[in-house]
Amino acid sequence: MAIKLSSMTMLRTKYLLILFSIYCCFSFGFQTEERMPLLDLMQKLEKQFDVKFSYSVNDVSGVLVNTPNKSDTLNQIIENLNATTLLNFKFLNERYITVSTINKTISICGVLVSEKNKEPLLGASVLIENSTNGVVSDIDGTFTLNEVDISKKIIISFLGFETQIFKAVDLMLLSNTCKTIEMQMKNEELNQVLISKFLTTGLQKRIDGSTVLNTEKFGILPGLTEPDIMQSIQALPGVESVNESIANINVRGGTNDQNLILWDNIKMYHSGHFFGLISAYNPYLTNKVTVTKNGTSSEFSDGVSSTINMSTKNKIGDVFTGGLGINLIHADAFFEIPLSKKLALHVSGRRSFTDVFNSPTYDTYFERSFQDSELTTNSDNISESNKSSEFFFYDYTAKLLFDFNENHKFRANIIGINNNLDYTESYTSTDDETESKTSNLKQQNLGIGASWNARWSTKFATNFNMFYSKYNVDAVDYRIETDQKLTQANEVLETGIKLKTNLKINTYLNLLSGYQFSEIGILNETTVSVPSYDKTKKDVLLNHAVFSEIEFKKQNTYLRLGVRGNYFQKFNKILMEPRLNFRQKLSHYFALKLQGEFKNQSATQIIDFQDDFLGVENRRWILADEKEIKISESKQASFGLEFNQNNLVIDVEGFYKVVEGITASNQGFYNNFQHLNAEGSYHVKGVEFLINKTANKYSTWLSYTYSINDYKFESFTPSVFPNNVDIRHSFSLAFNYDIVDDLKISIGGIWRSGHPYTKPVEGNETIQNGNNTVVNYDLPNNENLDDFMRLDTSVKYNFNISNTTNASISAGVINLINKKNSINRYYEVDPENSNSAIQINNKSLGLTPNLSLRINF
Repeated sequence: MAIKLSSMTMLRTKYLLILFSIYCCFSFGFQTEERMPLLDLMQKLEKQFDVKFSYSVNDVSGVLVNTPNKSDTLNQIIENLNATTLLNFKFLNERYITVSTINKTISICGVLVSEKNKEPLLGASVLIENSTNGVVSDIDGTFTLNEVDISKKIIISFLGFETQIFKAVDLMLLSNTCKTIEMQMKNEELNQVLISKFLTTGLQKRIDGSTVLNTEKFGILPGLTEPDIMQSIQALPGVESVNESIANINVRGGTNDQNLILWDNIKMYHSGHFFGLISAYNPYLTNKVTVTKNGTSSEFSDGVSSTINMSTKNKIGDVFTGGLGINLIHADAFFEIPLSKKLALHVSGRRSFTDVFNSPTYDTYFERSFQDSELTTNSDNISESNKSSEFFFYDYTAKLLFDFNENHKFRANIIGINNNLDYTESYTSTDDETESKTSNLKQQNLGIGASWNARWSTKFATNFNMFYSKYNVDAVDYRIETDQKLTQANEVLETGIKLKTNLKINTYLNLLSGYQFSEIGILNETTVSVPSYDKTKKDVLLNHAVFSEIEFKKQNTYLRLGVRGNYFQKFNKILMEPRLNFRQKLSHYFALKLQGEFKNQSATQIIDFQDDFLGVENRRWILADEKEIKISESKQASFGLEFNQNNLVIDVEGFYKVVEGITASNQGFYNNFQHLNAEGSYHVKGVEFLINKTANKYSTWLSYTYSINDYKFESFTPSVFPNNVDIRHSFSLAFNYDIVDDLKISIGGIWRSGHPYTKPVEGNETIQNGNNTVVNYDLPNNENLDDFMRLDTSVKYNFNISNTTNASISAGVINLINKKNSINRYYEVDPENSNSAIQINNKSLGLTPNLSLRINF
């Protein structure tokens, strides 16, 4: 309200006169910037212009408008109100004006920055309430959405930051100006994101060196039509699969059983469908996957090579959402069902249709998975026409979310993974009667868990969780030529509880402490009908552990220092495991990293015979007994230098790892050590290099790993020789590009040196071993397969079906150039000539196309 000039005659000081002059300038010179209630303005206009407004009080109550200039005409004022409000002002005649609401869409925009350092946030999710329509913030933290209903709310979320909700009208684009939004970091997220877009959208690098895969924001990777969790992590340097199977992921030279896999804190013993070609974990409810290669938190043990920690969505939504998808192998669905403001249910399911329809993708997968197994190896008296197989898989998850209040939350989970293979052989007997016998292979992993999260104050929180995990692989093998029935079983049962506390000492220090108990039992059973044979072995092991670590983060320094003490009750053995994770920023662009850890593992996999479980899944879990099978122990250290500027990341890291307590029987040897048992170790040293450039429209990266990986078995001759998974050189190159906002393409390739194999002695390929003739192998792992090369590509198109439903179509091709790669080589005695050996080559996937359609609502 302006001050009247008459009142200013009472001001007697020069100071007050100056203030008055400034105020008058503001009041009159900038009159149009003042705001007043619309109701007051309409009453004023009715008196000034002798007009009458017709309106609903609810429509105009609380609306503020710009105060018009005194020189404005009535028509000018009405035009301005129509342009600046969400109401419609219409002349019925010269005296009467109606005021009504309109259905109006607007353009909104914003700039997202971190509250702490004002850095832009790339990859934040911006969604329209009650819909799946949204965008991801670009490299400058900017987002724009057009044709947004003004009545909607906008939900903005980013990993490690508090979710914010705005009215659409509050973010309306005016005069090409976008609102700057400062995102607040979560109080518990001391270990924040360092690189928000790493390799592709949805991959993020944290300050402790771990990598986070955020499936909800996941972009696209070469060859993939969906965000396959276990396939995606192979884009990271130092993560390989020597036989391109997720059932055999090798992290820094380790074997797959040396990876600790957790799904919502439930320990998993099986990771794949189609015997390792497809991840068994639904990515659409599993929204965060953290991969740690070194410097692991002291709360985790097992997994002497790496930790893969998966977490599902953990918030109770306001509306029912979900999605459906289908590709050339399987169909899936997931649903998030809010039952009340405090209770929700998340469910997902997936099943293959490979038992009723054989697509080109299935044919390629089948050929790759079952090569050199009983399904593809001809028996002397069984023709191909008398063989048939039926294979299918399915998985399911369910999660119950209950919030007592903001500080106390309960979660319960279940996950099931199943693979089933039936193999039928038929033949005609001497009596001209047709007989058939069906062999069967089943794999199952069931996990059940529950947790209670409690925040007792702003500085102290606790988490209590328990789990039950059961893994089974069962095979019934009918061998027609010998009329023999072979039954094999491997079962793992594990239960565990963990209590951990978090104490925030101050802004920079956090103390984590806790206790963990686990009981694991493993059963191995083999039964033969002719001749009668039965062997059963069962072991149980109890482990108690206490752990503690201090985490420090201030300006340019990050330090996590911890220790874990393990007590194995059966052996009365204590193992201490120190952990170190240090990062020091040297300048605005450069940082040094130092990591180290001791870890142990009591359950490992072995291969009794290569043709166990129909020759398809020949590994079985066993438990350490500290006699023939020791508890595996690893020691690892790494040191690196990182450069980060203008979304260009260059990372160089050297590492050294030694794992002791491995056994020859769990290495899968194809040489003279194949049926021997001995304790040994392996030593890996190498360098990982990564260069990654990201921009708003594209992302490209090149990674290279050089490593030397050697076994050491004192009782063997020679005692030192190359590891079965020794990959000296490994390159990967990829390029992602957004052609338009809704059309993305990705292309990339892999080149790596072939892993070792053992060839027979030239001129003396077989020898007599008792009554058997066997291959006479030369020096172990002294030869290498040809280099492995593969080119993959993917394309994805997003489109809207309605305001609340969107969809995407993806196409991908693995091994675009159809390169015939050898992934394994071994030898057998030639059945036609016992003095010579024949070479057996296992091949990689050939050209493998896939299509997928997804609908989200």
